[in-house]
Amino acid sequence: MSARLRRILGHISARVSDPQPWEVEVEALDKKGVLELRKKLFSSAQSISYENTEPLMIVGGTGAYLFDEKGERYLDTRNNVNHVGHQNPKVAEAVARQVKKLNSNTRYLHPNVALLADKLLKKFPKELCVVLFVNSGSEANDLALRLAFSYSKSRRVISVERAYHGHTENVINISPYKFYGKGGAGKPEWVSVVPCPDTYRGAHRGGDAGERYVAAFFTESGMSVAGVITPPPNYLKNCYKYVRLAGGLCVADEVQTGFGRFGSFYWGFEQQGVVPDIVTLGKPFGNGMPLAAVVTTRAVSRAFENGMEYFNTFGGNPVCAAAGLAVLSEIEIQGLQARALATGTYLKNRLRKLQESYKIIGHIRGHGLFLGVEFVRDQKSLQPATAEVSLICSRLKNEHKILTTVDGKYDNVLVIKPPMVFGVSEAKIFLKALQSVLETLGEVDPGTVSHTPT
Repeated sequence: MSARLRRILGHISARVSDPQPWEVEVEALDKKGVLELRKKLFSSAQSISYENTEPLMIVGGTGAYLFDEKGERYLDTRNNVNHVGHQNPKVAEAVARQVKKLNSNTRYLHPNVALLADKLLKKFPKELCVVLFVNSGSEANDLALRLAFSYSKSRRVISVERAYHGHTENVINISPYKFYGKGGAGKPEWVSVVPCPDTYRGAHRGGDAGERYVAAFFTESGMSVAGVITPPPNYLKNCYKYVRLAGGLCVADEVQTGFGRFGSFYWGFEQQGVVPDIVTLGKPFGNGMPLAAVVTTRAVSRAFENGMEYFNTFGGNPVCAAAGLAVLSEIEIQGLQARALATGTYLKNRLRKLQESYKIIGHIRGHGLFLGVEFVRDQKSLQPATAEVSLICSRLKNEHKILTTVDGKYDNVLVIKPPMVFGVSEAKIFLKALQSVLETLGEVDPGTVSHTPT
């Protein structure tokens, strides 16, 4: 770690004791050594961001910024995991205090876990009154499937085209993004797939699009890997109506969108004016600590209480619960939901101004700090500008020290989902850099540009 980086991060990670032997070994590992170990010891199924140009070794962070081993600072527009900012002091302090006292399982009573459940459920409609804590969004969605199967006695699931719900076997089976993608085995017999509610390039694009799509059962409130697809008005109302008529449950996957990211709403499903039967939470809940949850109704919970115990060793442990309590507090104290609305509105307005000058910008969509910018080669045919976006992403990182995400069916969407402390000043930096890259982009030969993994 460079002396510069020590100075930058000193207020966050001041050493409280002499380093342990393994810490000395970590300090001695340079970027080349880390990359060699990773390629030697890790599965190649695990990608490395920016591997097509120059991978980053990120060793520190604060607020909306990340730092590499040289102390170089990168503006982060993509990491919605660190919801209240990288290494948020209040979260870090809460975790440090609790880990010095106790970390154990949830069979014991502990005030952190009980208080977290109480504060979390107060954020939901009264019907959603039971919580089960888990460790990740994938685990939450896997458990949601179990709850639904227990309640309905059916094994049939309706999923949405391009949806992604996690990496366990069960949720890969309801994730078209995975089972139709590279290495996927195709759609299981027990899963039905309905069209993605994409009002830009989907089958239905008019003002009545929400009424014309078929019902869905397991839906993301905002589809991130699909390229920031948010349902049109009345979409979920119609979906929920027909699913419930058929005796099914409605599950809202809030792993990407929850905890105020939409700005106008604390939960993405609220934007549709519906109340799901099950809601799953993940990434942002612990601000980097492994904390997730399933929230459901008393009726669904009772159907699950069939005599088989549900026990999760680490789900909702006291340390992660402390992180969750600190996250909920920071969202309120710092006014991060209002900031998401203000910053997101500013970004969308300025991006639309850029769109007037750069026709490669085809569509700007999303809510709050969950935004997508889709790039096209032709405004009429909507031919995706896949190579151009890969190049834009690499240049933003290499020339401007800005980290972005590429997603969407054609890898032609820049996804903006930064830590919620990302404000107008950071938005201005991003917009200035994006304009600079677009001004000098020129004609791009797809054959000369490799995909940028983000």
